Amino acid sequence: MRRPKIYLETTLFNYYFDTDRDAHPATVALFEEVAAGKYDAYTSTYVLDELGAAPEPKRTNMLNLISRYEISLLSENEETIRLANLYIKNGLIPEKYRTDGLHIAMAAVSDLDIIISLNFQHIVKRKTKLETSALNALNGYRAVEILTPMEVVDYANYGHN
Repeated sequence: MRRPKIYLETTLFNYYFDTDRDAHPATVALFEEVAAGKYDAYTSTYVLDELGAAPEPKRTNMLNLISRYEISLLSENEETIRLANLYIKNGLIPEKYRTDGLHIAMAAVSDLDIIISLNFQHIVKRKTKLETSALNALNGYRAVEILTPMEVVDYANYGHN
């Protein structure tokens, strides 16, 4: 059975270290499942750019997760930019939050299975899920599932219900 290919969006790197957030345990568990080989994990240069704006030492700690968990890095390309521009043009993602569209487009163009995010403003939303899937299909890409860590982690392995 093929391992799912997942895209780890910026918020996960933050929640990994934010122990006061409800999603922290599931986020850490997700990274551990990546380490255990349950997923092929990817992130992008867009995530690197966003993490680079964080204060130290959190910035270095978050960036170190990429090598620690052997997460593959995807680079910007013309097709990702084109698809993200279509999301914006069609009102799926506001121009001000262009990077959110770039994350979704990167996963679609890279033929990944799931985007895992805790960005509830512009990514993990019913409207975004439905409309990006439809626009992806119109442009020759399959739908990419958009989920939270809580929806994919196997809690039985981590003592949670």
